[in-house]
Amino acid sequence: MAALRLVGIAGSFNRPSKTYALVEDVADRAAQRYGFERTVYDLHDVGPSLGRALWRKDLDDQARGVIDAIVSADVLIVGSPTYKGSYPGLFKHLIDLIDPDELRAKPIIITATGGGDRHALMVEHQLRPLFGFFMSHTLPTAVYGSDRDFADYRVSSEPLSKRIGEVVSELGAFFPADDAILAAAE
Repeated sequence: MAALRLVGIAGSFNRPSKTYALVEDVADRAAQRYGFERTVYDLHDVGPSLGRALWRKDLDDQARGVIDAIVSADVLIVGSPTYKGSYPGLFKHLIDLIDPDELRAKPIIITATGGGDRHALMVEHQLRPLFGFFMSHTLPTAVYGSDRDFADYRVSSEPLSKRIGEVVSELGAFFPADDAILAAAE
């Protein structure tokens, strides 16, 4: 039986990136707990054709490959940096190139990063409605990290780490963890 696939997409071009680090941390924990095969992308991985594409058919092979991975994943982790209270335009453009039926009923963990606490509701006011349109299953716990939650582009705060643990455990409603995998993780 093929392993279930988890795909993370960080809506940032920056490298290194706190958004990528957050998505990767969530992906690593979920893969360890449930045995997923995991891949994490950022907008740099999508490549330059994204900005020139009006339609999905206009993307180059690299960008189409990332979208194909997103839509064929069994579970998604979506992360966005916060710019002026919302997600970046190219991140939204990437999502706009996905047909709504392709994300229907897909479990999605939503995450975001920002400079401070004033952007914390971006996950609820921007990302949750976006994926609600796609009729995806956004998990109840959303994860937001501010600058103080990271050190050297790694999750470093206990509250953020705890929240990540909570959302990873919520995946159990869709993917009951194998007892052997859980025992190995402990």
